[in-house]
Amino acid sequence: MERNLLLIFALMAVAVFGSQFLMKKYAPQNKSTAQPTQPIQAPAPSNPPAVQSEPAPAAVAKVAKVAKGSTQVPAAKQASSESQIVVENDFYRITFTNRGGLVKSWVLKKFSDDHGQPLDLVNPTNAAKYGFPLSLWTYDQAQRDKLNSALYVASNTAPNLIAPGDLTFDYSDSGLTVRKTFHFDKTYVVGVDTSVFSNGDPVWAFPAWPVGFGDQTNVPAYASGQLEYQVNDSSDHLAVKKVVGGATLTGNYNWAGVSSQYFTATFIPDKATDLRVVTLRNPVDAAASPTSSDIKPADALGVAVGRPGESSERLFVGPKSLEVLEAVPVPTIVGADKDLRGVVNFGSLGLIARPLFAWPVIGLRWIHEHIIHNWGWAIVLQTFMITIALLPLRIFQMKSALKMQRVQPQMKAIQEKYKKYSMSDPRKQDMQKEIGELYKREGVNPIGGCLPLLVQLPFLWAYYKMLGAAIDLRQAHWIWIHDLSARDPIFLLPAIMVISMFLIQRITPQAGMDPTQQKMMNIMMPAMMGFIFFNLPAGLNLYYAESNLISIAQQWIMNKTELGREMRAIAAKRARKKDK
Repeated sequence: MERNLLLIFALMAVAVFGSQFLMKKYAPQNKSTAQPTQPIQAPAPSNPPAVQSEPAPAAVAKVAKVAKGSTQVPAAKQASSESQIVVENDFYRITFTNRGGLVKSWVLKKFSDDHGQPLDLVNPTNAAKYGFPLSLWTYDQAQRDKLNSALYVASNTAPNLIAPGDLTFDYSDSGLTVRKTFHFDKTYVVGVDTSVFSNGDPVWAFPAWPVGFGDQTNVPAYASGQLEYQVNDSSDHLAVKKVVGGATLTGNYNWAGVSSQYFTATFIPDKATDLRVVTLRNPVDAAASPTSSDIKPADALGVAVGRPGESSERLFVGPKSLEVLEAVPVPTIVGADKDLRGVVNFGSLGLIARPLFAWPVIGLRWIHEHIIHNWGWAIVLQTFMITIALLPLRIFQMKSALKMQRVQPQMKAIQEKYKKYSMSDPRKQDMQKEIGELYKREGVNPIGGCLPLLVQLPFLWAYYKMLGAAIDLRQAHWIWIHDLSARDPIFLLPAIMVISMFLIQRITPQAGMDPTQQKMMNIMMPAMMGFIFFNLPAGLNLYYAESNLISIAQQWIMNKTELGREMRAIAAKRARKKDK
């Protein structure tokens, strides 16, 4: 959908600039900011380090503290049967199993799935195939299977634990010693400490979130997945197609994780230096679309983050809500974000999209909190504010178009003077020079009519990214719409958008445009926009449809002004000449 939206923007720009041309009748990137001690590369095929069941490299061997120089093999420690422990606070209910010391279910209490049931961020089918959350990822499949299927001894024998509290899983056998300790508080964050050694040597085994999220049930949902990380003051968001499974990134990371459209699992290391980030990408089967039962292939992203031997980090599993993420501290350098706000991807136009959502007075969140407590009506009010703010540009556009029409006779005279010369003739450049002097003398800007489009398109794209990134609009109701982040179920808003766009084209004086060309634009532009927008989020359609309706009212009023009457008179005169 993003590619299609960019395509329609490009077509709109081509159509507008092309019409101006016809009227005239003449012709993972390297950052410049602070970098990690070892360069960070976009996920690409790499040769993973050897599995450290044999002595590790000297730089890594320093962390081998378990044996402390002793060759004595630790006594075996494992449970006799499988058991489960449920950990709860106000935000989550996590079900651990001592088989592998991993997570079988991670329910977010304040969110529901598309069927109204509590949202479980663990997809049981995919996790059973590729690994459950907080399993240990190693480069050796056999060792990985052993670490994640062994029966660990749990420190808590009670079936339930209410946060705050700790939970530890221990396992040892044949020289392999493993400890996994989890720390729970009253937030979405879980502390994760792991220790894996083989005969006293550190094992390359990293805590992982292996395979997507429970809210990803269809191909578009998996396509929205991203691998994300922050290095100093720069954060990157890599789409599914840019991630290579099994690649290892090494460097200084403030945080690294994976996300769906609205939820994330992000690891925050206690020390950002010399961290390993393993990118995971696994094939899965999913519904072709939210409304289809056809099964299509997709790819689910995962990530493993840690250090050989011992890892100490925190794991945030929860909503990509700015309010929540800004409360999660991240140790960083001066000038960088000191929280997880960078997880929310507002795209390349984040400088516009973030204020549209977060700033006081004009921000959507502020309007929702302080003026009207409904996200749909908040969009209505914000759209009205934006459209009124852009009114001066519409007036400027009309004035620029009128000036262009006033100089048309003189410009045609100049073109007639030089029409006998070919385009390759050097004297043709004199024509361009004379036209330029005419523009300068009459105060005409040949691209002035396109300025409103150049301003509105970034706003439209930023609004699209803002609505797609704001979890607050997920399952938000407005009149007949049950989810402003999904498409309009009866396609009423796209229909209003198309009709209103057609009316704008009809009532806007286009004095310099050929009548045949004008008729084509009146039909083609609304048709193309309708084709793209009918499947886009209802919130975006609401913004665009209302903006068009306000623009119709603005244009009707301006048509009554002296400027508007003059433009309409010129357009009517040109049409009469064309008919003759």
